[in-house]
Parts: sequence; C-alpha cells; structure tokens
Amino acid sequence: MFGFSDMPKFLFSFLLVLPLVSLIHQLGHSIMAILFGGRVDFTIGKGKTIFKWKKVKLKSVYFLDSFCVYEKLKYDNRFTHSFVYAGGAIANLASIFLVNSLLIVGIIPTNLFFYQFVYFSVYYIAFSLLPIKYTETTSSDGRAIYDALRYGKITCNPD
Repeated sequence: MFGFSDMPKFLFSFLLVLPLVSLIHQLGHSIMAILFGGRVDFTIGKGKTIFKWKKVKLKSVYFLDSFCVYEKLKYDNRFTHSFVYAGGAIANLASIFLVNSLLIVGIIPTNLFFYQFVYFSVYYIAFSLLPIKYTETTSSDGRAIYDALRYGKITCNPD
C-alpha cells in the first residue's frame, strides 16, 4: 500500500533517478550522432529554458522529458542512423552493467538509489525499443531502427 511515508522515496525517484536515466538515454543518442559526424541539439526537460550552454538547454520542468535532435551525419546511411536511434538503449544498458559491476566488486554500496536506477534503466530500454509509432511524425527508437533498416527512412529526432 502506498502511503504518505512513501512520498520521500517517490519524490527521490521522480525528481532525481528517472531524470538521470533519461539524461543517460539521450546522451547515448547524442554521443552516437557525434561519433558519426552529426551536430546535436540537446534539451533536458520541458517548459521555459532556464539555462543554455552552446547546444544544451535545461528547461524548468527538467524531470518531465529530455530529447536530442541531430543534423546531417558525416557517415550518412541506414546503419549509422540505426546506431544513433539505438544509442539511448545502449547507453542505458552500459550504465546497468557499470552499476552492477561496481556493486559486485564492492566499490559502491547496495542502496535504494542504485536499485531504482537499474529498474528505470531497464524500463527505458524496454519501452524505447518497442516498435511503436506515436504520431505521424514521431516513433519509438525501436520503430525508428526498424524503419531505417527496412525502408531507409531517416528522422533526426530520436526519443
């Protein structure tokens, strides 16, 4: 049963852990795009911009969403775009392996933060790779990978 005593854990998860997992996911897309010669605009959150540095924006509702948009890859083909779309899931998977490895060797302690971090990372991987078309112009990463590999369809805004 969820009660008032659970609110600190909920707020911790909602305001810290989930945005961190989302940030890592979008950084994965961004790093892949940069590796293949693209330029990236990176936005954390929704709402009014409260901080901007080069191509990175932090919005007032930072915990709601994050996204990146990339332009013109130097190595421009269906496979490189597929890697950019998969970059978020790859980054989340790498972060899970890193956290679990650090836990196993005892460098970091077992606690709620790392449990929730891994849980939300698995959630991000699973739901981002489901091949779903959200709207006419936006798709999940899984659908974008499928469309790129099957049809050569390229969009420059991974979710």
